Amino acid sequence: MSTWSITPPDAALSASIQHKIDTKTKPLGALGQLEALAHQIALVQQTLTPTLLRPHVLVFAADHGITQAGVSQYPPEVTHQMVRNFAGGGAAINVFCRQNGLGLTIVDAGVRGSFADLPAVRDEKIAEGTRNFLYEPAMSAAQCADALQRGARLVDELHGGGANVLGVGEMGIGNTSAAAVLMHRLTGRPLAECVGRGTGLDAAGLARKLDTLTQAVTAHPGVGTEPLAVLATFGGFEIAQMCGALLRAAEHRMLLLIDGFIATAALLVAARLGPAVLDYCVFCHESGEQGHRLLLAELGGTPLLRLGLRLGEGTGAALAYPLVQAAVSFLNEMASFESAGVSDDSGA
Repeated sequence: MSTWSITPPDAALSASIQHKIDTKTKPLGALGQLEALAHQIALVQQTLTPTLLRPHVLVFAADHGITQAGVSQYPPEVTHQMVRNFAGGGAAINVFCRQNGLGLTIVDAGVRGSFADLPAVRDEKIAEGTRNFLYEPAMSAAQCADALQRGARLVDELHGGGANVLGVGEMGIGNTSAAAVLMHRLTGRPLAECVGRGTGLDAAGLARKLDTLTQAVTAHPGVGTEPLAVLATFGGFEIAQMCGALLRAAEHRMLLLIDGFIATAALLVAARLGPAVLDYCVFCHESGEQGHRLLLAELGGTPLLRLGLRLGEGTGAALAYPLVQAAVSFLNEMASFESAGVSDDSGA
């Protein structure tokens, strides 16, 4: 089993950070959630003047054997087609990363088919999709460990290049099914609360999906709640690589931009392996997928945005990044009452 050495931020600086926020030229708390965000970033970076360097989004893509059971509205070949769209710069995540100045790497964690003709796609393929966890574990323990380490090595490269902000996203037809079962097994919530419409199932499709996933959980009675066992049995290669990326990024004390339901499910596994990872996480949005609100509550996350997004790809992380920039900018650039010569009756 992998061990992750994540050190929580030292809280000794917390009072000084709060004093700096409270003495800006505004009423106490007037910037609301942005103030909490600024405090968190300063604490993560252990400085009163944080900086955001080379922000980057990793989008992990993989296929899922569970799609053979008809849990998605879209056919599995869409995963491969969408990776080609990412490589061509035509997807939503490409647009939002360009708009907001975020680097972007597309990672083949386990998509069926080759991308040898696309040098823009990073080859970290574990296998041609997971096995169908309705009948057998999605991956072996060795494959799961390999996926975690591949995700970690990608972050090592980014950190070595000077990045201190990481966003994660995913693409994989069937991955809301994997995420829902991970949530169910690791939180104990009823499966019906975890399973949602994914890419847009109607009521009948949702009922079939829930029935299929109920059968899948029943098929693996001995798995228990050990995080790596649950991940190997029900996860996806992209979820496992995201998990490894998040854990390593927290080891490097990077700021983590958490996207939607799938990314948050990967974080759930990561938090069970290294709880201090949560100190480094910015929860970028609450998606339209049913289980995401409950999963955020489980992890103590307050989302920055509620836009009804349910696309994945890291789009919520890219859209929320300007708010992260705003939090740092006001902390570094906004005048204090003293420097501006403005009377302060707040008592701060």
